[in-house]
Amino acid sequence: MESFRFKPQEPLGFTPGQFLKLLFDKDNLNNQNLNKYLSFSSSPEKEYIEVTKRLSQSEFSQKLISLEPGQAVVFKAPLGNCTYKKEYKKIAFLIGGIGITPVVSIIEYIAKKNLDTDVILLYSNRTEEEIIFHPELDKWANNSNINMIYTVTDIKPVNTAFNFGKIDKNMVTDKIKDFSERIFFIFGPPGMCKAMNNICMDLNVTREQIKTEKFIGY
Repeated sequence: MESFRFKPQEPLGFTPGQFLKLLFDKDNLNNQNLNKYLSFSSSPEKEYIEVTKRLSQSEFSQKLISLEPGQAVVFKAPLGNCTYKKEYKKIAFLIGGIGITPVVSIIEYIAKKNLDTDVILLYSNRTEEEIIFHPELDKWANNSNINMIYTVTDIKPVNTAFNFGKIDKNMVTDKIKDFSERIFFIFGPPGMCKAMNNICMDLNVTREQIKTEKFIGY
């Protein structure tokens, strides 16, 4: 997993939770191999924007890796409506893997602004080593209103503070006692989003309380 920082020519004014489309082929906007959506993984208050991606051998990843300092890139932004609003007094995240990227933008914003939104993050990964942004998340958890809950699915964690198992209905009700009072954010691949939405619906969480963004072709 790698993060990339860019300094825009002018402020984007994006809202925490939004994303951009990075265009390596601006002449063919439909080129899905070279033009991809990436969530902001930084607070909008910063002078730079940051995106984070799990790199592969794909043409897009190789283009990212080959970028040189000072090199110009083209992107379309801001995009997306699955965003944080200050009037949300209680929020919860049901997240797996790379779905954490827009969550980082939201939580960093809340922490840096010292907002009073009550936050619970339920974050699932296959192993402890795959938990990205772990140091940053723990730092922000020093705020009394921000609570991080980690769970690992493939190998029983060494860290006894971590949970073992997939996010399911029982885990949600156990870790988020006041779930009926919260706005739920769900980011990630379609399968993950569907499973987490089903959990919320089983708990009679209203559709208005669920904010979902699917990561397609990530």
